[in-house]
Amino acid sequence: FASSLDQAGPMARTAEDCGLMLNAMAGFDEKDSTSLERAAEDYLREIAANVGEKPLSGLKIGLPKEFFGEGCDAGVMACVQDAIAEYRKLGAETVEVSLPNMQHGVAAYYVIAPAEASSNLSRFDGVRYGYRAPEYGDLADMYQKSRAQGFGAEVKRRILIGTYVLSHGYYDAYYLQAQRIRRLIA
Repeated sequence: FASSLDQAGPMARTAEDCGLMLNAMAGFDEKDSTSLERAAEDYLREIAANVGEKPLSGLKIGLPKEFFGEGCDAGVMACVQDAIAEYRKLGAETVEVSLPNMQHGVAAYYVIAPAEASSNLSRFDGVRYGYRAPEYGDLADMYQKSRAQGFGAEVKRRILIGTYVLSHGYYDAYYLQAQRIRRLIA
């Protein structure tokens, strides 16, 4: 399965292109309850200010030593090292850092991500947000068909896992524990 975005090619070729797109589409959306009403930001500001021989001067990049250990693919590591060299060439400073709790990151992710997906996707009911099934008998039937037709198998799986994790008997045992781990990692 390939999406139309995969076939369309890159949305932008440069950071400046990305800045132009963000300037055009960022801002308050009255139809989005999660949208924040605040002053507009110029996403090209930093790009224009950093044009020169060492545009990344003053930038400090932390390289977690746990990410450069055993089990890393040699080809991937070569690309990462090339990128690090390019950052240094552009003026960035790199420092070794340690993230000792990173080993728990994947486990925390597999609890937090589905919980947040479940919570965030709950508003996509086919009434005000999201896909609405074209044919249905009553409101309950519309909800059921809209969600069955509008969400793929992976999304449904994440919603079910997230709902389970957030349920009364498991909230403390799973979700709160994963939040504590996330704080430790941060």
